[in-house]
Amino acid sequence: MNEDTAQGAMQDPPSGAPPGEQTGAALPALVLVSTPIGNLQDLSERAKTVLSGVDAILCEDTRTSAVLLRAHGIARRCVALHEHNEEASLPKLIAAMRQGQRFALISDAGTPLVSDPGYRLARAAIAEGLSVSGVPGANAAILALTLSGLPPQPFLFNGFPPPKAGPRRALLAKLRGAELAGLATTHIFYEAPHRLAAFLEDAATVLGARPAAICRELTKHFEEVRRGELDELAAHYANESARGEIVVVIGPAEETRADTESLDETLRVALRAMSVKDAAASVATATGLPKKQVYKRALELAGGD
Repeated sequence: MNEDTAQGAMQDPPSGAPPGEQTGAALPALVLVSTPIGNLQDLSERAKTVLSGVDAILCEDTRTSAVLLRAHGIARRCVALHEHNEEASLPKLIAAMRQGQRFALISDAGTPLVSDPGYRLARAAIAEGLSVSGVPGANAAILALTLSGLPPQPFLFNGFPPPKAGPRRALLAKLRGAELAGLATTHIFYEAPHRLAAFLEDAATVLGARPAAICRELTKHFEEVRRGELDELAAHYANESARGEIVVVIGPAEETRADTESLDETLRVALRAMSVKDAAASVATATGLPKKQVYKRALELAGGD
C-alpha cells in the first residue's frame, strides 16, 4: 500500500461499507464471506452484517455453520453446498440470484474457495454477469506463513497434496524441478494429521535439506508452531502422532545453477517418482530445455542407475 492509498483508507468512516455492499437488496448477488479458522471471535463485524442481511447462507456443513451463527446471534436459513452437490445446484442458485435473491457463501473455516467448495458457483455467477463480492478474514495458509519465520514472499500455495505416495512424490518432484530451473519460493501445503508423517518423509527425500514449519490448530487453545529442518520435522512426526488442522510451510531451496549438473539432479529427482518419458517431459517443461535433449539424458541416467 502506497502513502496516498494509506491516507485515503484512513479517511474512510470506520463503520462505512463499500458501495453496493450494504444489506438486503443492496447486497451483491453472491458474497464470499471468510469465517474463523478456530476462534469464533475472529468473525468480523462486516461479516456479521452481511450474513444477517442475505436471503440464505450457503455452507459446507449446516451443523458446523450453525455453531458459528448461534454464537453471533445470526438467524438465517442455511443451505448445504459442498463438492458432491455444487454442480447440480448451480442452475437453481443462479436463477434465484437473477430473481433478486442474495446469498452468502461460507466454508467450514477460513476463506471460501481456498481448498474448499464454491469455485464453480463463483465462476458461474461471474459468467452470468451477476455481482460477486467478498468479505476478507481468517485464512490458515496466510497465518501459518506469517508465523513460520520463513520468507513471506514469494510463496506458492499448493493446497492438499495427493493422498497416495506416487502422485504425491510426483508433485514434489515437479516442484523441485521448477526450483532447479530457477523457482525460489516458500511452499505452503495443507495436510491431514494421519498423512503428515508420510508427507514430510517424501518432502525431505525429494526437496532436500531446508527449513520448514508445522503449524497446527491455529487460533485454537492448543495452537502449536514447530519449526526446524525438514528432515528433523519428518523424524519427529514419524514417532509422534499429529492432531488437528495442519499447515506445512517449507522454505525455499538454495539458489542453484541451470547447468548440466543441475539438470541431472532435476532428472534424478523426477525419476524417483515418474517414468523416463514423464520425467523428461516434466523437466523439459520446467527448464525450457529441448525435449529430445532432456529425454536422451533421462535415458542415460535411468540406464546408469
